[in-house]
Order: sequence, then structure tokens, then C-alpha cells
Amino acid sequence: MRASRLLSLLLLLQTRGRMTATELAGELEVSIRTVYRDVEALSSAGVPVYADRGPAGGYQLLDGYRTRLNGLTAQEASSLFLAALPGPAAELGLGELAANAELKLLAALPPEPRSHATRMRERFHMDVPGWYRDADETPFLADVAEAVWEQRPIRMTYRRWGPREVVRLAQPYGLVLKGGTWYLVAAADGGGPRTYRVSRIVTAEILDGRFERPEGFDLSAFWRDYSAEFRARMHTGHALVRVAPEATKMLRYAVGAEIVDTALADAEPPDERGWTTLLLPTESTRHAHWLLLRMGADIEVLEPPELRAMMTETAAGLRDLYGSRGEPGEGV
Repeated sequence: MRASRLLSLLLLLQTRGRMTATELAGELEVSIRTVYRDVEALSSAGVPVYADRGPAGGYQLLDGYRTRLNGLTAQEASSLFLAALPGPAAELGLGELAANAELKLLAALPPEPRSHATRMRERFHMDVPGWYRDADETPFLADVAEAVWEQRPIRMTYRRWGPREVVRLAQPYGLVLKGGTWYLVAAADGGGPRTYRVSRIVTAEILDGRFERPEGFDLSAFWRDYSAEFRARMHTGHALVRVAPEATKMLRYAVGAEIVDTALADAEPPDERGWTTLLLPTESTRHAHWLLLRMGADIEVLEPPELRAMMTETAAGLRDLYGSRGEPGEGV
């Protein structure tokens, strides 16, 4: 365990440069005292690590020192190939580079890790887009990716809902792949960072010059906060429903596992018939009507009154349609 931690500490200093004991302790999930001991152990082993004193100080390696450790375990090597996504890499214009990197990594690995990595590639495949939908057409994804990497501004024509096209002068901060859909995170026209669906970019022109990314901007943190805000903004209403026994599994499929699991955690125990009353967040009355109809007679809407009325009206129409004695297609 300690040997692995010492290697991690060495690689952190090699890749990030100067780091404080507090930063190292946070990365390694150990105490600051343990960091002191580990740095001393590295120094005793001949690794040229030294400390700068003062508020801006920290530990760093002697300039020019690089370790040439090739200590990938079989499991670590396998995980690298599991994490590789050839489809998205190709979309970004990096397919050939990714393939070359994979070949070089395989050639550099010892026999056992190489065998594990090869089996991982042969036996696991990632298909990013969800069922019943195709991946978006993104003809300008490679251009946007280049602008992100080079910190170059872009002028893009963007198709908003409507449809309506607008021109934006954007500073692209990063790209996010969500469920097979690419999103650009960028600041546009002097505002703060926003999200743009790359498939809706109609034209894109990389401009001269470079822009400075905001200091401390964290793409992962931004996307996490944006996703939470989007869900809260999307679900503005609620529906009070009763769900039949053994029907919550189907309800998770109909309206979303996260929504149903959260509602179940706050629900009272089932009644004497085994039915459970849940309060579900909804986008709109019409959208909730469309979703809950798939549950058939395994769900009863209690509130709001307008949603219950829509369900009642639909149920009556179905009864009239299927209760007629005529042949299929004759109606009532």
C-alpha cells in the first residue's frame, strides 16, 4: 500500500509541478504528517524532491527529473482500454491518433498487462447513444474541439428552438458528451458560460487570436451544477398518484428511475391493498398525462384535478373505442 502511495506522490509531483503538503494529502487521502514521512522516504531513496518554504512554497522535483517507471498493473492497463471511446474520438477528429496511441501502449506493456488489455478490448464495447435514437449529426464538432483546445474564439450560427437562428461570438471552454449528445460550454457575447448543443451549430468559423479561460473554471463542476439546475427548472409541477403493488418497476421505466426512487424514499408505507401513494415531479400536465398513460390501470392520479380529468377523459375514450361491438377500425 505504501509503495503504491509513494509512486502516486512521485507521479503527482512529476505531472503537476509544485504542490503543498495539504494538496498532496488531499489527493492521496492521507494526513499531512503522512505526506511528510513519504517525502522523506522518497528523498532517502534518491529521488530529488525538495521543499520551498513560505506561503507560496511546496514540494517539487528537481528540474529535468523524470521517472521512467512503467508500473501499470494488468487491471490498470485494462481500465485504460475500457475508458477509450473510439466513436467519440473519431467524431472529434482524433480517431487515428487514438488508434495509434492504443497500439503504442499495447507495444509498451509487459505480456500480462497486454493480455488483459487485449481481452478487455475484445469483450467490452461501449455504445454511447441511448436506445431508439440515433447519434446527432455534428459536422462542426472537430472545428469546435480545435477551438476549445487552442483557446480560440469562434463565430457560430446557432439554431435555437423555434426554429430561429442567431449568431454568437463565443469563447469555448469545453465539450461534454451526455448520452450520445455533444454539448459545448462557452461564454458568448460577453456573458457567462452557457451550454449549446453542437448538432444545432449551423456554421462555425474559428477566429484569430486567443482568449483566457476564467481562472479556476471547472468544467465538471459547471456541468454538475447545470444538470441539477436544469432538472429543477424542468420539473415545475407535481402529481400525486397511487401505484399498484409490483408496478413501481414499470413506473421507474415510464418516468425515470431517479424520480421514482426519490419519491419512494419519502413515501408512506403501502395501504391495506398494497398500493403506494407517491408525489412525482412533472414537467407539465400534458407531459405527465402522456407518461402516466403507459401505466394503464396500475396507477391512479389523485392530483392535480386537471391531470386527473385528462386521465378520466382518455380512459373514457378508450372504453368507448374498445367497447364497441363493431369490427376493428369502425369506431363507435
